[in-house]
Amino acid sequence: MIRKRRMGMRSVPKVMVGVVAAAGIFAAGACGTPAATDRNVPQPPAKVRVGLLLAGPSHDGGFMEAGYNGAKRAEQQFGAEIAVVDRVAPKQPELERAMRELASGGVDLVVAQGGQNNAAAQVVAAEFPRTKFVVTQSDVTGPNLASYEVLQEQSAWLAGAAAGLLTESGVVGHMSGIRPVPGLKGRAAFVDGVAHTNPAARVLTNFSGDQDDVELARRVATAELDAGADQIFTMLNAGRPGVAEAIRAAGKGRQFGNVRDFVADDPAVFAGSAVADSGVAVFRAIEDFANGRLHGGENVRIGLETPEAVRLTLAPDVPEHVRAEVEALRERIVNGEIEVSTTYSGPEFPNP
Repeated sequence: MIRKRRMGMRSVPKVMVGVVAAAGIFAAGACGTPAATDRNVPQPPAKVRVGLLLAGPSHDGGFMEAGYNGAKRAEQQFGAEIAVVDRVAPKQPELERAMRELASGGVDLVVAQGGQNNAAAQVVAAEFPRTKFVVTQSDVTGPNLASYEVLQEQSAWLAGAAAGLLTESGVVGHMSGIRPVPGLKGRAAFVDGVAHTNPAARVLTNFSGDQDDVELARRVATAELDAGADQIFTMLNAGRPGVAEAIRAAGKGRQFGNVRDFVADDPAVFAGSAVADSGVAVFRAIEDFANGRLHGGENVRIGLETPEAVRLTLAPDVPEHVRAEVEALRERIVNGEIEVSTTYSGPEFPNP
């Protein structure tokens, strides 16, 4: 059963109580002690006990919710016991504190959702050498620390390629909030994809500073639309609806989503969605731990070869020739014929 506690700037005492309670859920001495006779051979515990850290709300309609859903799937499939701490401010002291409390609460595995946890995970994993740690959407590793990364840059590249083919104005937008490494890589890949199919197109790229502020997202989207963008790739969480509001108010433009399939929700607003389900990374990490396959020092990468995790969806009204070209480009990425760029050094579109 998933047990959830929230952490915010004003709710630390509640979380501390919640994590202490979690220690009662999980048996004493559960911090990764092998059950096998030969203690040199690592064995998974009889019961999988996991702490999940979310630097945002668990139901944000985006990245954090994807991670939460991955944990729920693991709960249902192997009866994993999951303790969740969500709404943690994405700052290292707060992330360290939440991670430390989960690790000391009796879990065998701590999964932190998102690359913003990198520095905190390195610190706390060293303090709890008998507990396994995983950071998703990251490349950080250590003796008891691994990364599981869904390659969102691959579907972001395809979104850029599609936007380059679909734009009529020759101006394409990108929007995000904070700047973790996966977000930067996704932005760079999107720009690279646009350039591949439409070298003459101009890309307006913005990091507003907040993933969840709907009003801020609306203002940025309005400014990009006013600057000529007719396709906007949004790498936001709870703030994403602000972009749809701006598009509807302007009566023009389309949006590309990310993380999950937003086309299924609103094909009139979303021309496509760069699906990069990081919940698969959370699930795979828990599954590997349950089967004794999770090892420190590894970076497990999941890309377009796994459509369950990474793919581009397109709205029904996207022309067939665009679909065919995008599919051909997907195959070339999988086959290694196209190298997806993950660096960007161009101009930034300012907050309005």
